[in-house]
Amino acid sequence: MIDLYTWTTPNGRKVSIMLEELGIDYTVHAIDISKGEQFAPEFLRVAPNNRIPAIVDHDTGVQMMESGAIMLYLAEKFGRFLPKGGERWPAIEWLMWQMGGVGPMFGQVHHFVRFNAGKSAYAEERYSKETRRLYGVLDKRLEGRDYIAGAGRGEYSITDMATWPWVSRYDWQEIDLQEFPNVRDWYVRIAERPAVQRGYQIPKYVSDVPRP
Repeated sequence: MIDLYTWTTPNGRKVSIMLEELGIDYTVHAIDISKGEQFAPEFLRVAPNNRIPAIVDHDTGVQMMESGAIMLYLAEKFGRFLPKGGERWPAIEWLMWQMGGVGPMFGQVHHFVRFNAGKSAYAEERYSKETRRLYGVLDKRLEGRDYIAGAGRGEYSITDMATWPWVSRYDWQEIDLQEFPNVRDWYVRIAERPAVQRGYQIPKYVSDVPRP
């Protein structure tokens, strides 16, 4: 049994979507970051960096924070959603692209453009421009492909699960997905998956899955 500590953020949804895709039993512990629950001593013992998501795998004794590491761990444990052979490292490469680029940059747009508009024109321009550039990188990667990683037209993997929740906040980023047709089609393709729809609502319902 796995305990999942999470909230309704893109990073949290990465792992809940993956657990739903795996179809395994897990227990959800809601950590309301709007109330500072991530700083509670009990959560600190699970996640020393005070950030969601985190898991405790009671089958193996593994306790882990950081969404990308958790997804790699689950992919290795269950032997699913990580391409094998020569496609393994490209999948990890694009996972790191999400962790190092998409998450931090999109998150800064949320902070400066959505929640603190008008406080720093420089930050708004800088992060909005970089976010648009990253959408362009993803759109080019998805040309002729159904999924980000894997051979041929691609293979649905943790790379998609990690990136999709951040793209699901395209409206927060003031992005029109019609300008990035390959991203739009990929986004809709994944949004239609039942496990994605379930995982999006963990640990609670906030809204329906956004549709462009």
